[in-house]
Amino acid sequence: MESEKKSSSMSYFKMPLHYPRYTRKDYQDMPEWKLDHLLAEYGLPMQGDLAHKRESATGAFLWSDTTVQDASSSLQDKNSNS
Repeated sequence: MESEKKSSSMSYFKMPLHYPRYTRKDYQDMPEWKLDHLLAEYGLPMQGDLAHKRESATGAFLWSDTTVQDASSSLQDKNSNS
């Protein structure tokens, strides 16, 4: 019985089959209940105020612009050297 209580309070990241396809603006305009549902669906914490939840969602599901730029420039460099 004790082990059931411990396991039910544990949270973990659930590997999604598909990542959500929302833009940064979508997350900024998304109502709190929808953010809560999205974060819970992927096993992410739903703590904090609305601004924190939006920041968590964008951090978890969106690549930063610099990461995308670095990846694309690296791919271009690789292709130009071939």
